[in-house]
Order: sequence, then structure tokens, then C-alpha cells
Amino acid sequence: MAWYSREKGLPSEPKKSVPKGLFIKCDACALTLLDPELRENLRVCRNCGHHLRMPTTERMEMVLDEGSFVEHDIHLMSDDPLGFRVGGTKYRDQLKSATKKTGLVDAFRAGTARIGGHEVEAGFFVFEFMGGSMGSVVGEKIARQFERAIEHRRPAVLFCASGGARMQEGVLSLMQMAKTSAARSRMREQRVPYITVLLHPTTGGVAASMAMLGDVIITEPNALIGFAGPRVIEQTIRQQLPEGFQRAEFLLEHGMVDRIVQRKEMKGELERMLRWFAANKNGQHGPAGARVARP
Repeated sequence: MAWYSREKGLPSEPKKSVPKGLFIKCDACALTLLDPELRENLRVCRNCGHHLRMPTTERMEMVLDEGSFVEHDIHLMSDDPLGFRVGGTKYRDQLKSATKKTGLVDAFRAGTARIGGHEVEAGFFVFEFMGGSMGSVVGEKIARQFERAIEHRRPAVLFCASGGARMQEGVLSLMQMAKTSAARSRMREQRVPYITVLLHPTTGGVAASMAMLGDVIITEPNALIGFAGPRVIEQTIRQQLPEGFQRAEFLLEHGMVDRIVQRKEMKGELERMLRWFAANKNGQHGPAGARVARP
């Protein structure tokens, strides 16, 4: 009755506003979802089962045993060795903005934790920080994660969600592909298990290096996984790509990944894998489809 109040000169009721972020629209079916209910359902749409992007902190709570995570290398921070800027925006300012937004100093978190009672070296790309891009600090943290796994004979579990190498650091970011792959190779030589979980999206230099080198490679449904994006590939080869190209289901069909796991089943699947590795650490064979290191 706001029109009536204005005409009579009476005080109108204050306009009510919906808190920002309370409602979220599903990317797949466009259903409007209530954020608290969506979070309770692990960011999976109750209507169509689509897996929406999950904040890194929520994912860590989902897969790691409560209170078990001890973070390492939190003092490492990115620098601006090239004095990079684009469109008047400095790389230093981008880093400050991302830190303010996330409360973190870079796009990767790593630490010792437990999954179902099994000790692991766990690493998580933080997509909220500059698209999970991999610069010098991210590459260094991953290499250190792998070295700790070797030193303590603990499996390494890596959750990947990244747009690829960080262009603001130029060739220094591309070097991290070789650094992390070399560290992973040392794990293979020492027969330390390595599990990768590829989330939406896992692309660019991250997909082209350590992300696809797991003994077991797990993905979530419909995750985009690949080096260049489909549109770039189509423009390059001037051909239309197959339906579902670079999605998790396409990669599973073509033997590029081992499992597609629903989010609600992710921790249980990891527990099962870790239990198998623990029971067969001296064996020669892995679970069906797994790329287990051999001498």
C-alpha cells in the first residue's frame, strides 16, 4: 500500500531487500536455490544434480577429517618480478585485491591431514584467488607437498581447479609445469601414491602437467578438463568438436580419467583408494584403471 501512504502523506513502510548471495541460480537448469540449503547439499542442485562450484574451505571441510589439517608454507607470497600490468592494472594490485577477497596470499593451500583416518599430504587449488592460476608460489607449494609425501611416505592428494599458468609471471609460471612434474616423477620412483581430483575447470598448464599425472585420476561430473578451451580449438582447426568434448564423461569414455565421482561420495571413494594403497604398498598392481607407479 505504498501508493496510498504517499497520497495521504503517511509514512511508508521501509523497503525490504533480499540479502546478497541468499539465492543462487543453477547453471544447468536455472532453478533458483536457497544458499543455506544448497550448502547443506554440498552445492549440488536438488533438481538436476548439477555440481555447482564449491568454495575451497567447504571442500576441505567435506573431504578432510575434522581438525586434522595442518597447513604448510603459509609464509610464501607472490612477487611481481616483471612489473606486469595490463590495461593500467598492476599485477601487484591484482594480488592485493585477491588477498582482500579471499584472506589468502595465493591460489594454493597445502598441508598434512587425514582422510578417513589415513594420513595424507593434501593440496587444494583456490579458484577464488585469480582463477586458481599457477604462478611461482603455487608451483613451489606443490613441489614441497610432493617432497613431504616422499619424506614421510604419505600419499599425496591434489584437488585441481585452475585456469592454468599465471600470465602475469610470464615464463616463470610456465616453469612450474616442469618443476611440479619433476617432483611428481620423484614420487613415482619412490612408489609414493598420488591421487588427483580434477574439478571444474581444470585447464591450461595445470591440466598439461601434474593434474593428469596421478596414479588414480578422479573427476566430478561434467567438469571441464583440457588444455585450450573448446572455442579456441574450433577456431584453430576450423572444425566442430564432438558434443561433450573436454567434459569429464568424454574423458572417461576415452580413457583419460579413471573415475567420475559424485560429490557426496568423494570422501568415501578417497578412503577406499587410500585403504587399498595402504594394504598393497609393496604390491605391483593397482585398482582397475589406475596408473600405479612401477619400478
